[in-house]
Amino acid sequence: MPALTTYTTKIQPDWVDYNGHLRDAFYLLIFSYATDALMDRLGLDSENREASGHSLFTLELHLNYLHEVKLGADVEVHTQLIAFDSKRLHLYHSLHLVGDEKALAGNEQMLLHVDLAGPRSTPFSEATQARLSTLIAAQGELPRPALLGRVIGLPGQQKSPDQP
Repeated sequence: MPALTTYTTKIQPDWVDYNGHLRDAFYLLIFSYATDALMDRLGLDSENREASGHSLFTLELHLNYLHEVKLGADVEVHTQLIAFDSKRLHLYHSLHLVGDEKALAGNEQMLLHVDLAGPRSTPFSEATQARLSTLIAAQGELPRPALLGRVIGLPGQQKSPDQP
């Protein structure tokens, strides 16, 4: 199974900047909609949230801009599940022109399953863990995304004298 196509859209006029490129914030909006679609696929949709009082919260994300995205482009998000444990989900989204394998942007996310009454972390249900296991197994042949686990920093970066 290839990465899942979780979201498709056309780049809207309000989403582009003065250079005619997709604004930074709208890359994340597109990836956020892809995460919502993945939640639906996993059975963590609005009906489940209402019934269980559980949802996913984003703990951390990294966003890499790789190529320009222009007004009117038809784009799609491919989603690869990297790993999960009883409460967390690690995933990677990539943005592509529809039908093209070249990534325009990459987005790594760590999500936490949360009981909204707390809010506090809570384990995934057995049904959700089974769906996650099935998707991870189906994507087992996919290569590890090249930008996974990147760290921001300057080569040879040194601390200033007032930093410990």
